[in-house]
Amino acid sequence: MLRSPVVSNRPGLSFFQSGLKFFFVAIYAGVVMVLAWPVPVRATILWSDPGSRVIHATPDGTDILGGKVKRDDKASDALYFKFRVDPLSDPADEPYDALFQLVETNKLQLGVGNAMEAWGYSAAYTSETGPSNKPPNELIELKYDDAGEYNLRSSHPAAAGMGKFFPYELPSHNHPRTIVFKVQYVPGGEDLVTVWLDPNLTHGATAENQPDDITTKFKAKATFDEIRLRHGGNGGVRKDGGNGWFFSDMAIATSFNDFVIVRFWQTWWFSTLLALFVVAAVGATVRFVEKRKYQLQLQRAEQESALERERARIAQDLHDDLGSSLTRLSLLSGLIRTDKDNPEQVEAHASKLAQSADQTVRSLEEIVWAVRPGSDTLQSLTDYIAHFANELFDGNAARCRLDLPHDLPALALPPDLRHNIFLIVKEALTNALKHSGAGEVQVHAKISGHILEILVRDDGKGFNPSLSSEGRRNGLGNMRRRAESIGGKLELQSAAGAGTAVKLSVDLQSRKSHKLA
Repeated sequence: MLRSPVVSNRPGLSFFQSGLKFFFVAIYAGVVMVLAWPVPVRATILWSDPGSRVIHATPDGTDILGGKVKRDDKASDALYFKFRVDPLSDPADEPYDALFQLVETNKLQLGVGNAMEAWGYSAAYTSETGPSNKPPNELIELKYDDAGEYNLRSSHPAAAGMGKFFPYELPSHNHPRTIVFKVQYVPGGEDLVTVWLDPNLTHGATAENQPDDITTKFKAKATFDEIRLRHGGNGGVRKDGGNGWFFSDMAIATSFNDFVIVRFWQTWWFSTLLALFVVAAVGATVRFVEKRKYQLQLQRAEQESALERERARIAQDLHDDLGSSLTRLSLLSGLIRTDKDNPEQVEAHASKLAQSADQTVRSLEEIVWAVRPGSDTLQSLTDYIAHFANELFDGNAARCRLDLPHDLPALALPPDLRHNIFLIVKEALTNALKHSGAGEVQVHAKISGHILEILVRDDGKGFNPSLSSEGRRNGLGNMRRRAESIGGKLELQSAAGAGTAVKLSVDLQSRKSHKLA
């Protein structure tokens, strides 16, 4: 006895469930990571002025701070100052000063920018004098007796000849620079100043990892209650120090990190979201792959099951049709040998033997047609029905009229579907030929949308279905069971003296028929 294999989807399902489990675990881990991620504690911007202003011929300057930040001689903390400059004056306008000036009670303290006699980026009013700067007793028009100047180290030093460079950078237009300086206040003493000329302020930058060639350290008094932007000349071509300087993006903070520019894709929360997205994408990919693998396994199992069912059907057809036909041939052959001395019986047996042989050939032809690859179309089905009807009614008094379309859609039908449709039509035609006494049998076929309808009608004597014989009832029962097995509907109309009509309707779409390419 042939059995269809039992299809188990547990391995594929376990893959699918493991993919889902990984996906949700990854999401949960990402959420925990977001909640547990240490949020960096940033320092405080005490004051800022991002606007741009031109400072020209303002030797005393005007306060821009408005008393928002102050430090006196008792301070012991550290402050960070930042500003950006784009000089409009050029070296021909020297000597001049252009300073971001700290002022306390109208007394000029530390100034950073361009000192009067430094002729480059430098600091003024320092307690120490730079190695390449003039000593205080040589400076012109000092503001107070202990004033000093200190050139700032730069990664773009001015050229001094072939292969030689000055220890400072000349300010020039269209070469803007950002200056950051730190003041570590020393109560009652000289404050410690560190200046970075055009430092790296991108993500990851700190005060400690700035290059040495842009870092300058010295001492100065940096207490303040005002900040003034000053510009003025003392000679040069124009006598007024040129066109002045642009000052912009000014700020005071308690940490160097507050000046570091962090793009949104460099923030911790973006990195967390990106990691979460990657984890989720990996989980979704795993889920998709496992689901696809499960679907392929299920599809292969269904195909194997369908193959086994087809094999079982073929075996059953061989047993039922060919087996019974061959048995009948064997019996008739034996009868001929037994009755060889009786010519009349031999002739009768030979006639039956010929009929059985014809029936066997027809059954074998049906089986071959059912399994042949080129027979899986709707058009092939109607063509074979026409071929069978012509052979069945050939040489009989009854005439068979066929109304079968030749332009049916190119639909591929599963083997069991087309075989059961053919067997139902075969049964209806055989019954009409043997039992109806009809002069004409008609076969009509049409398709409306995805509904196939086949009608077999005769003009014979008809019968009352409720009073039909047991054999006929069995035949009709087989036809109905076949129709139900393929999801179809079988309708029978017959009455005594009014002929018989058998109509089969099948929804081809529900049977997963598909269009051929």
